[in-house]
Parts: sequence; C-alpha cells; structure tokens
Amino acid sequence: MGFPEFVVVIAAIMALNPLAMDMMLPALPNIGAAFKIPVANHLQLVLSTFLLGFGVGQVVMGPLSDRFGRRPVLLGGMTVYAIASVLAIAAPSFETLLLARALQGLGTSATRVIATSIVRDCYVGRRMASVMSLAMMVFIAVPVIAPSFGQAVLLLTQWRGIFVVLMLYGLLALAWSVLRLPETLPESERRSLALGDVLDAFKQTVTNRQTIGYALAAGGVIGSLFAYVFSAQQVFVGIYRLGHYFPLAFAAIAAGTAIAGFLNARLVGRLGMRVISHGALTLYTVVAAAMLLAESLHMLPLALFLVLSGLMMFAFGMMIANFTALAMEPQGHIAGTASSLYGSITTLVGIVIGVVMGQSFDGTLLPFATGFFLCTLASLAIVLVVEKGRLFRPHHRGA
Repeated sequence: MGFPEFVVVIAAIMALNPLAMDMMLPALPNIGAAFKIPVANHLQLVLSTFLLGFGVGQVVMGPLSDRFGRRPVLLGGMTVYAIASVLAIAAPSFETLLLARALQGLGTSATRVIATSIVRDCYVGRRMASVMSLAMMVFIAVPVIAPSFGQAVLLLTQWRGIFVVLMLYGLLALAWSVLRLPETLPESERRSLALGDVLDAFKQTVTNRQTIGYALAAGGVIGSLFAYVFSAQQVFVGIYRLGHYFPLAFAAIAAGTAIAGFLNARLVGRLGMRVISHGALTLYTVVAAAMLLAESLHMLPLALFLVLSGLMMFAFGMMIANFTALAMEPQGHIAGTASSLYGSITTLVGIVIGVVMGQSFDGTLLPFATGFFLCTLASLAIVLVVEKGRLFRPHHRGA
C-alpha cells in the first residue's frame, strides 16, 4: 500500500465515527416526532449514547489488538457497526434506537483505536504527527459535509434512511480493509491477555506524566466540542432561526478544523508538536473568553458566533492530532492498549462534560459559553503541569 492510500484508508476507517455522529443532527426533530419525545434535550441521547459505547469500547479494543493483532479486532468492530445499523433501521422504539446507537459506538471504538495503533506501529515522532494530521484532515472533513448529507437524505426519505447510508458506508470500509489493509503488529510483539499483563500496561499508560496529562487535556477540549455538537441543532434552529440552513452554518464552522489539519501536517515537521498545540490551546482560551464575554453582555449575534466557533474549530484541529501524538509517543511498546486507554479517557471525560453542558441548554448560549471557558482553563492548567510551566518548547525528536 502506498503512502497516499495508507493515509486515506486510515481516514476512511476513522470517519465511521464522525459520520455516524453528525449525519444524525438534522434528523433529531424527526426522531423526536416519530417516538413522541416531549423534551428536546432528551434527543441529545441519540448522540451521547453513541459516544458512551465508543468510550467504553475503547478500553477492551486495545488489549485485544495487542494480543490478536490489528486486523481481526478492526474487522470485528466494523461488523458490529454494520449489524447495529441494521438494528437502528428496524428500531420499533426510542429505547431500541438508543441500544443500536450504543452498539454503533462500540463498533467504531475499534476503528478509532486500531487506526491510531496502526499509525503508531508504522511511524514515530513528527512523522507520526504528520500522518495523523493528514488522516485527521480527511477525518475532520466528514463533519463538514455530514449534516448536509443527512439533510439531503431527509429530503429523499425518512430518518431511517440515514442508517441505511451509514450501513452501506460501513460495509464499503469493511470491504476495503479486508482487501487492502495489512496486519502491522508482528507475532513476536504481541502481548498476553493475562489480567496482570493488561493491568501492567494500563499502569504504564496512566502513570506516564506525558500520556495521562495530554489525555486529560484533550478530554477537556473534546468535552466542549461534544457540548457544541450536542446542542448545535437547538442553537442554530432554536436561537438563530436558521431552519434548513443549519447544516450549511455547521459545515462552514467545521471547515476550520479541516484547514487546521492540513496546515498542521505541513508545519509540524518544522515547528514540532508542542509549539503548534500550545499555540492552538492559547487561541482556544482566548476564543472561549471572548464568547463568554459577548454572551454575558448579550452581544453575540449570529455573525460573531460563526466567527468565534470557526476559530474554536481551527484551534481544535491544530491541537488534537498533536495531543494524541504526544500522548502516544512514549507508548510504542504497548501502542494498542495505550491507544485504547487514551481514547477511553478522552471520550469519557468529554462525554461527561458534553452531557452536563448540553443538558444545561436553556434557550441561551450562556451555559455553553461558561462551560467552554472553564474546560479550556482546566486543559491549559493541565498542560502547564505536564510541561512544568514551560510551554512552546521545541520537540526533541526530529524524525
């Protein structure tokens, strides 16, 4: 497999997760009407249960892939995803739909963990960060188009049609992986699934200052992003009255992350992961403070919200791949387990923050702006502790 195809197939596998998340956004009112859900905030469960399955599943996917190899775990997870999509298509009740969403999240936990592990198997240092950035650029482009794609599906059919599309994409990605993606973990490097060995790998992960620190910092920024996604439909349709134009506004904002992924891939080799991610975290903090101030003064019109949200997404895109690479760098000998635990920590921390912020939605942006600012301050404080008060230090690895 050539380098371009490698990046694209990794991105395509990772894209299963955001596609299943963001295609659902325009359909939430339709799902609420179909199942007679009286409280709009309860519809956020369609998103949060998916992420819960995603977060919990990552705990086991890494150890399994370190024992049995990357391919069987990846293909098994993608098969679960396809079956869950069928269950969602036929769901007779809201509870069954939530079960299907949790299973979809469980299936995509394998795709995210294994994709990250495969990259770590093949690359290190700045090259690893560059590959992750290129993959993330394609991966992040999905949220740009996913809501519009979901809206287009709704124009042609009902909300269940979205799950048909998700199932077909999952089967296509599964077939591509079966035919083209090689096993990247040699037999000689596989680890035992004995409880003591797994717990030892977990201990190595959570006791490494760099790994756990950047995992918690990433969880903070991801939590604010989850809160934004959970309440996006309510904000754009309920507050700003965009109606069917909501996917266009969402896409315009999400484009900032794709641009950031491209720039990061070009710059990280020269500047290093710390310089770029710390600069992006500083920008994230400034944006959060500006949004909270503007909302507190009742001076947050749509145009300003779009600009600030676009900057938020751009800063996130410049941070997240580098945070992941920095966290994973010391864990090459246990990449699968470390990747799974890193993913679980960031996702579960993000879910807790996102659900609290999302369920606090009261028809204004004040709960989101307040939570966004507090989460960002917490992430900045954690990075300062990890780096012992010194930000923007050049990375010590040149290759």
